[in-house]
Amino acid sequence: MTGLLVVTAVPAEAEAVRAGLSDDSVTVLPVGVGPAAAGAATARLLALAESAGRPYRAVVSAGIGGGFVGRVAVGDTVLATRSVAADLGAESPEGFIPVDELGMPPELLGVGNDVPVDPDLLAALRTALPAAAVGAVLTVSTVTGTATGTDALAARHPDAVVEAMEGYGVAVAAAQAGVPFAELRTVSNPIGPRDRGAWRMKEAFAALTEAAHALR
Repeated sequence: MTGLLVVTAVPAEAEAVRAGLSDDSVTVLPVGVGPAAAGAATARLLALAESAGRPYRAVVSAGIGGGFVGRVAVGDTVLATRSVAADLGAESPEGFIPVDELGMPPELLGVGNDVPVDPDLLAALRTALPAAAVGAVLTVSTVTGTATGTDALAARHPDAVVEAMEGYGVAVAAAQAGVPFAELRTVSNPIGPRDRGAWRMKEAFAALTEAAHALR
């Protein structure tokens, strides 16, 4: 068995993680934006490692994301308790219905909307990053950019702290491969009406580099 696999969406996130690593057994690779790209690429990496007789001991989805105002602040580090496919389901006159609640047979449902992180991996990361916020991390295919959308997500997921675009895809790949999974995010912007002027990429990347020392 080989070391830890850390996947990010884009090269800039991967570079920020690598800059903070103290363990050269950790592999860091960008796998693309969105849950489909991230899930497919992660599944391939896990399968190749297993077929080579050197499976990864765990996989972490890492990167930056938007934070829910009042729950986390820009520059904060967040550890996921679970990765949630927040927009996987159906619209209805009564509101959004998660795929878990659509009445699909379990054999067709897969993992559903919600993948919990590995408790031992989370505990180790919490010990190494005691100041990190802890809560659900939402995965979306469309970044939330309105007050109405933000309020709806916050109401549906009262334990959510961050929104990102890859964690759920990575979590599904890990679950199907039987590999422990965790998600680590740093906050680059508040979730709400889209305002690029409110984004603090430098601070988020610096926090990601600082948090990377926990990855080993």
